Amino acid sequence: MNGKSGKSVPAPTPLGNNPFASLSSEGLPPAPAEPPKSVEDGVVFTKRKSRGRVDIVREKAHRGGKIVTVIRGFVGIGHPEIESLAKAIQKSCGTGGTVKDGQIEIQGDRREEAARILTEAGFRPVFAGG
Repeated sequence: MNGKSGKSVPAPTPLGNNPFASLSSEGLPPAPAEPPKSVEDGVVFTKRKSRGRVDIVREKAHRGGKIVTVIRGFVGIGHPEIESLAKAIQKSCGTGGTVKDGQIEIQGDRREEAARILTEAGFRPVFAGG
């Protein structure tokens, strides 16, 4: 008897035939190991297929005539990872920079170096604007 209804419930029967039992792993390719990693100045980035598009823009307006490389459009990553990317780009370029409002600002026109590091980190950098 089971529960309040007073009806008996039959015991579960084991599955008779496993459709996957005849398959073997002999003809299959080996399972992929963990994704390759890239080390840029001590910061380890895990390479994935694509982590999304990021725009790299050169700006000069409202900055006293000085050029700044702005990287924006990060989706799905947190502030600490953006800061580590900014630090790696700054170190590679030998310039200063900051993270403001979820975007990276690097002093000077450093679009090529930033694109290289972002590509190694799995992003798809796109040069936008002028």
